[in-house]
This record gives sequence, structure tokens and C-alpha cells, in this order.
Amino acid sequence: MTEQKTEQKKLSHADEDADPKTLELLDRQSKYTINTYNRPPIILVKGKGCWVYDLADRKYLDFSAGIAVNALGHADAELASVIADQASKLIHLSNLYHNEYAGELAELLVNYTKEGGGFDAAKVFFSNSGTEANEGALKFARKWGKLVSKEGKDKYGVVSFNNAFHGRSMGALSATPSPKYQAPFSPLVPGFVHSIYNDIKKIPEFVNENTCAVIVEPIQGEGGIWEASVSFLEALRKRCDEVNALLIYDEIQCGLGRTGKLWAHQHLPKSCHPDILTMAKPLANGFPIGAIVTTEKVADIIKIGDHGTTFGGNPLACRAALSVVRRINTPELLGNVNNVGSYLFNEFQRLALNHPSLITNVRGKGLILGIQFSRDPTPLVRLARERGLLIITAANQTIRIIPPLILKKEEAQHGVKILEEIIDIFDKHGEN
Repeated sequence: MTEQKTEQKKLSHADEDADPKTLELLDRQSKYTINTYNRPPIILVKGKGCWVYDLADRKYLDFSAGIAVNALGHADAELASVIADQASKLIHLSNLYHNEYAGELAELLVNYTKEGGGFDAAKVFFSNSGTEANEGALKFARKWGKLVSKEGKDKYGVVSFNNAFHGRSMGALSATPSPKYQAPFSPLVPGFVHSIYNDIKKIPEFVNENTCAVIVEPIQGEGGIWEASVSFLEALRKRCDEVNALLIYDEIQCGLGRTGKLWAHQHLPKSCHPDILTMAKPLANGFPIGAIVTTEKVADIIKIGDHGTTFGGNPLACRAALSVVRRINTPELLGNVNNVGSYLFNEFQRLALNHPSLITNVRGKGLILGIQFSRDPTPLVRLARERGLLIITAANQTIRIIPPLILKKEEAQHGVKILEEIIDIFDKHGEN
């Protein structure tokens, strides 16, 4: 026990070494904040690139990127300049008026999607977050069902899949089949059913004439970095066409460059493509914005008054997103995602070979990677943080690696060195 405490005190970022100012501030905040998060005793105050600093000026390599949000890293100079300039001109108008950037961003997203081999994108609706993007997509699908349903037949069913995460508002939560998330808030929105991810045989059982939409992540993030097979997505697309249901791809976490292409579905053949695409997280690198991109047939059914938002598509968010998306969708950045992602994937496989009874699987694409363990890996989060590395977990006993897309190889090597050290400790001694 004494040896463990001695070793603990040598750690550069030990939780027990939180400075008095941090503890005092945390205590004051706890009196006024509804606590829905289990957070460590640190306060992050600034960042640069792939690094962040706490109130005690301790430096951390960020392998979480604000949960796949900070694609261009922290304190990006160009984005800061764009936001400052726009904030001095016009932040908000509401959608009672046009602004000069929302239409430009919509055009950019549609054209980039089609040029990159994506689905038949046509029109865009802007929201403030990923959850709201999914809520809007589900509303569009419910209207679709009413318009195309046969007389006397209800067509409002929505199919999602195990391990999915689509958000925490009531509609998006109804499509997120996790008892942990759903149970405290039941009863949920009626008409939602859940099938098995990558199980082709079950598709006809769940997707039927009463179905208005299927919502699926091409790569599941929160669920543990599971990738949908081409044959599964092709079967979903075919079945949706047979029953006249919409196929919604939730690329809120796996989209916008994270897989090495602008969209995860751009890795797939046309036979897999969706009718609706939802996005958010890195769209403005941390400034809140989300979007729903649809085909022409979906856009045509949405009329004035069908949906709305006070803040969605505001000039500040849209101008910020224009800067971010243009820089994500470049050969240089996407090439970096593929190169550094391949390095990390190979290194994680090496760690798995060194710990065969502890690491059961390594999976993912680009810079959305998962390391699955044979036991709960939550202690690794603290072990990493106390050595200056920020990582997060996902479901199914998985560590999720989702760093900024600008991560350099030498930074990746530094992160791997820490991971190797803490996995050795975890394998031999558990969480100590």
C-alpha cells in the first residue's frame, strides 16, 4: 500500500494533487449545478492543437476531442479569427430573415457530398446539435409515412439497432435502445422498435409496411465502434425501397472526415446510400450547429411551418462551419486521418497481441477507433489522465480513441506510449 501511494505521488497529473484553487472552484460550482456527469477533479482552461491545460497549468494530450467535436483541435487560429470577425458584425437574426452564410453552407455541404461520391444530397435544414438533427430527421420521416401510407394503414414505425446512440431528447432517445438511457424516462415515443446491428436475416421482421424510417450509424460510436457491413446496409436500403421507408444515416460522430473521407458512407457503394444524412459534432469545431441533409424527394414533402428553430442556421455558426468544412475536406487533412489512423490501429493490434487475455478486439476506421477489453476498462481513463492523456470509454467494455483529425504521428506515438504503460499496469494489477 505504501509503495502504491509513493508511485501515485510521482505521477505528473495525479488527481490527489489537484490544487486548492481547483477544489475551491469545484465545490462552489457543485452548489449551483445539476449534476448529470461523473467528472474528474480538474478544470480545463485552455488548449492548443491536440493539447489542453488545466487550472494548475498541467498539459494533457487530448485523445477525445470533446467527444469527436474538435476536428481541427483547440484554439484554432483561423476559426477564432472568423468567429471574432462575425461576432462583431452579426450573431443572430432568427429564421424570420435570410442571412448570407446559411445558404452558402448548405450549397457547400450538398456539393461536397455529391462530389465525394456521397448520396444524392439536395437540401439542408440547420439545427443546433446532433440530437436536434436526429429529431428533425425523425419528424421528416413521420410526415413521409403519412403521405405515402396506403389507406387504412398506419406508417409511423421507426427501426433502430442495438448499441445505437442517437441522442437524449424524447424522439432520439426512443431510437437509442439502452436501458441505462431509456428507463428513467419511459414511456417513450410510440412506434420505435429495435433490431440487431449487422443481422440481415432480421431486417424483414422489423422493417415492414408500417415502417416510415430506419435510422442507423454506419459506424457506431457510443456503442463501441462497430462498423456496419456493406451487405447489411445494402439489405437495409433494398428493404426500405420495398416498403417505401426512408433510410437515415446518423453520421454525427463518424462523419466529417473522421473515417478518412468526408462521410463514412462515401466508403460504400451507391447501393447503400441513404435518403437523409444527419451531422453535428465537428461541423463548426465546437461552436454549436447541426444539420439534416436530404434527397430531393424528402425535401419536397417539407412545407413552410413543418419544422423550425430559433437559433439554427444563425450567421455566426454557419460562417464558422464554412471555415471548418472547407479545411476538413482537403487531401492533406484526410490523408493525415488515414496515415495516423493506420499507425494507431497497427499499434493497438500490437498491444492486443501483447495482452491476448485482456484486449479482445481492435476495430474502427481512420481516427474513430475502439479497443475492446475482457473486463471494464473504466480505470484506464484515470490511469491515462494521471499521466497526461485524455481518453474516454464506450459501451461493450471499449476504450474509444477519437482525437483531433490534425493529430501528428509524434503525438500519436506519445499517446501510444502512455496507453502501453497503463495497459501493462491494468493487466497485471487491475486499476492500481
